[in-house]
Amino acid sequence: MSEEKKVAIVAFTDRGLSLGITIQKEFNRSKLYTTRETVFSKDIVKIENLSELLEKKFQSFDTWIFVGALGICVRSIAPFIQNKEIDPAVISIDDQGKFAQAVLSGHVGGANEVAAKLSRIFKGQAVISTSSDLQDIWALDLLAEKYGWTSSTSEPFKKLISLFVNNKRTALIMKVKDQGTDFLESTKPEFVDIYYSLEQADQTKYDLLIYVGYELFSTQVPTLHFYPKCLSLGTGCSKNIEPALFEEALLKNLKDENIAWQSIEALVSVDIKAEEEAYKALSKKWDWEFKTFTVEELKQIAVPNPSAKVLEKIGVDGVSESSSALYAQNTSWLIEKTRSEVSSGKMFTHAICLKRSFERKGLIAIVGAGPGAPEYITIKGKELLEKADCILYAGSLVPEELTHFAKPGALVRNSAPMNLEEQMELVDEYYAQGKLIVRLHSGDPSIYGAIQEQMTIFDEKNYEYFIVPGISSFQAAAAYLKSEFTVPEVTQTIILTRGEGNTPMPEHEKLEDMAKLRATMCIFLSAGIAKKVEAKLLQYYPAETPVAVLYRVSWKDEKVWTGKLEELDRIIRDNKLSRTVLIIVGDAVGARKNRSWLYGDNWNHIFRKKEKTQVS
Repeated sequence: MSEEKKVAIVAFTDRGLSLGITIQKEFNRSKLYTTRETVFSKDIVKIENLSELLEKKFQSFDTWIFVGALGICVRSIAPFIQNKEIDPAVISIDDQGKFAQAVLSGHVGGANEVAAKLSRIFKGQAVISTSSDLQDIWALDLLAEKYGWTSSTSEPFKKLISLFVNNKRTALIMKVKDQGTDFLESTKPEFVDIYYSLEQADQTKYDLLIYVGYELFSTQVPTLHFYPKCLSLGTGCSKNIEPALFEEALLKNLKDENIAWQSIEALVSVDIKAEEEAYKALSKKWDWEFKTFTVEELKQIAVPNPSAKVLEKIGVDGVSESSSALYAQNTSWLIEKTRSEVSSGKMFTHAICLKRSFERKGLIAIVGAGPGAPEYITIKGKELLEKADCILYAGSLVPEELTHFAKPGALVRNSAPMNLEEQMELVDEYYAQGKLIVRLHSGDPSIYGAIQEQMTIFDEKNYEYFIVPGISSFQAAAAYLKSEFTVPEVTQTIILTRGEGNTPMPEHEKLEDMAKLRATMCIFLSAGIAKKVEAKLLQYYPAETPVAVLYRVSWKDEKVWTGKLEELDRIIRDNKLSRTVLIIVGDAVGARKNRSWLYGDNWNHIFRKKEKTQVS
């Protein structure tokens, strides 16, 4: 987790001081300096000389916010500016809060983001002059830090940025796949063409090349290289191999193999090498993880180049290939076992694997569609629908309108009439082609989503998949009812459950036992047994307990009825409800009287500290 930035706020007028106090509440690690008289504390400090403050503290804060005239800000900081790599972010905002201007270190220091935040706080205007921000194109100088990549350039960075912000023809080559490449792919400017290997791109057609991967290569045009930490380096060696000789030989091998050492995440070996000085020293120097595995763990991997000698000596067919594959969770080696001899005569082997999560291959996203309305799907879910090559949606529970986000040419199928095997035929077809498949489920997939059986098959087939949560219908119900389901001193528990119909409930999850808690109960899949549900709940809930019955909440044809628990069965029978119904029971439905302690004057926490003040 990144450390919260330290912010200094400087105010010169009474009005500016008022704004400064408001700003301070938005930045937890902040200190306010002012020339005005006020109630001072350890976080609000009076100053007599701004120049002396800046001389002592300019590099001590990550961000400086000047509340006042821009000229004062510029003249004050000028003697202390060094370069954008180390200078703090500086923002100037007028004491009316109308204009927040990024003055220094807009990208690297984050001044642009802070200016935008200040403009939102005061309903003002952010003044940003960075070209890439104004064009809404990638900030090339921020990508490496944001996504944990290492970068290198064939030309001065300023030249590459100039080519990019002037919209010169750019080729983006993405050898691997991660969160960063997903972002680049989904936000591609019109002047950028995308390729997935070096061989696909004709460099002579472009003014700029941006590469994301692990390969070393010569270029004909200015190139920006990004190296994600995506490789595992497995190795075995002679005992006490000399660290300097090992490093020299290994780095030469990597260069000959066109592998960027910056892309190595971990150096891995067998556990009897845990104290090998050469491994420890090199890992520390190049910021690689150093990890070892037991012989039993390494035996799980069938290696392409087994060694009878190693098997006899330590009981495993090979160390370098098995350890690299085990760490990477991938048995396709970029570099198979290679033997090397250093000048002292000692030997080592190495092998390299690409981590499975970085492979550019088929991918399955299990996406929560939300309660129904297209505007309730998450931003991530919508982005995946827009990118998907194949969308399988549960048409009986998910509105077809959600599939209208699909890109031209995408396959969209309703899975409701299909059995699991028929669904998997489509998944297999598209996965084999390296495509993105979205399995679109109603609400949140973790709640009655029937995804376990699918994930079991995905695991058996070694398919890559992930889950995107969604808004559940019980949350949409709370929004419709304008109710908080955890009301202080009334109920602090929400139960998500269903009645016992054709599918039996676990023996320890009887509805009447859960009713003893008198919690807010959200009952799914139970319209057909409403009479039975009502009877069980009435054993412990009072008959007048508020109840809400919601049919397809948030859909275009949504209907909602409220009443008392003793009326539950009648509400459902009178309205002929049989499916896609959610029942909410509990005193939290429509409750308004109780107040949370969270916003009480005496409730202090990290973001609202108890004030200890002294008057100066």
